[in-house]
Amino acid sequence: MARVKGAMMTRKHRNKILGLAKGYWGNKSRHYKMANQQVMKSGRYAYVGRKQKKRDFRQLWITRINAGCKQNGMNYSTFMHGLKLAGIDMNRKMLSETAIHDSAAFTALCEQAKAAL
Repeated sequence: MARVKGAMMTRKHRNKILGLAKGYWGNKSRHYKMANQQVMKSGRYAYVGRKQKKRDFRQLWITRINAGCKQNGMNYSTFMHGLKLAGIDMNRKMLSETAIHDSAAFTALCEQAKAAL
């Protein structure tokens, strides 16, 4: 039986890594060993970043809701508690969009939250 050498698959794997490292600075985009290390590290950063993005957006929404609440004479925590007591289930993303684009509707929500307290 003929011997199978791995040159083709090795070259394919190395080209894949170098393709992922395209645009990196210096030898990280040209030398396989350095490129492989940087691609692995970049993958870890990307994984962590996908989790942090969710945290960052939630923090932004809460800040926007709080700013809208302050204009209506309440704070964030009492507003959210009042909404829960009033039976209004809106997520923070929609509440923040309402606070930015439709201040009249947000004021009405604040009044309902105050009434429920």
